[in-house]
Amino acid sequence: MKSHLTYSHTLKACFIGYIVQAIINNFAPLLFLLFQSAYGIPLSRITLLITFNFCVQLAVDLFSAKFVDQIGYRASAVLAHILSAVGLVLLAVLPEVLDPFMGLLLAVTIYAVGGGLLEVLVSPIVEACPTDNKETAMSLLHSFYCWGHVAVVLISTLFFTGFGIENWKILAVLWAVVPALNCILFAKVPIYSLLEEGDSGVSLKELLVSKTFWLALLLMVCAGASEQAVSQWASTFAESGLQVPKTVGDLAGPMFFAVMMGTSRAVYGKYGSRIDLTRFMQLSAALCIISYLVISLSPWPLVSLLGCGICGLSVGILWPGSFSIVSKILPRGGTVLFALLALGGDVGCSGGPTFVGLVSSAAGGDLHTGILAAIIFPVLMLAGCFILRLFHKVR
Repeated sequence: MKSHLTYSHTLKACFIGYIVQAIINNFAPLLFLLFQSAYGIPLSRITLLITFNFCVQLAVDLFSAKFVDQIGYRASAVLAHILSAVGLVLLAVLPEVLDPFMGLLLAVTIYAVGGGLLEVLVSPIVEACPTDNKETAMSLLHSFYCWGHVAVVLISTLFFTGFGIENWKILAVLWAVVPALNCILFAKVPIYSLLEEGDSGVSLKELLVSKTFWLALLLMVCAGASEQAVSQWASTFAESGLQVPKTVGDLAGPMFFAVMMGTSRAVYGKYGSRIDLTRFMQLSAALCIISYLVISLSPWPLVSLLGCGICGLSVGILWPGSFSIVSKILPRGGTVLFALLALGGDVGCSGGPTFVGLVSSAAGGDLHTGILAAIIFPVLMLAGCFILRLFHKVR
């Protein structure tokens, strides 16, 4: 029987795929203090779960290109969702049957592989869909990660308030339903190819000798770093600026940032066909620089918190915009290109907050100094956009 599903259903499956990634990246950190008290795991070991999640996803970014091309996009997408769902379920099960820390680590490893695959797969699948304006579709796609992040924090907080945080295992299984159902959708929707029939795309060697590729990789690193250098510290500004408990600070800070970032991506997703993308990215990078100055130099914590929101608004287009522009310049990049761009973005997401932390520590714990030093990332982003516009005439 012929399927009645179209590329619009493929786009919806991809949008949900980014919500899945938001779930697996943001649910477990809400439980870290519970893991500490319930299982007697030192906080220093619990924080390794974040590092391990990131390292596994980086490894998947690096090695997935050949694997994905061998088994195909559909099979890889289905596998990514299965691993995400299984990992979330095992998060609730394994600490009870194994050493608690090792159980949590194994569960995180499983869903991190799923998350890494999703990051490599979803963007090229959307890019290959026969949409009228690929840039707006890409921006809208990435906005769903933001809305997923907001939903995870809000729904989880409401669940813990209504049913008690001790029932977190039930919620973990409920969150696993999302990738389980989307897995079925990905098994049925049409999957399009980035390349023309008979075109094998560029090789890794060809990419590595391309100056344009290295510029694109720099853009992705700076996009990730510009975003996370502030996002990871947003709750600190909320707590100090509003004088509220940590739980409220976590809601006011990171959620404020995520809502503003999602709004930026959604607005471009709706009106982007009328906007010059590279110029919009230049203006966004310039606004990001201003936001960093406000955050780091303002003597008023509440104004610094407002700067975090402005930063979220400014960085929204940088990641998806970089994907779209590079896809235009290197149309034969294929899976290898998207995997390496995802790798660069993840390196930036890790390196940005780490850079802020190191500089802040060297300055005697002054977080404002760390943020001010990290202004180098949006500055490089702005310079990279100018170079792209100058030599490649992309819009």
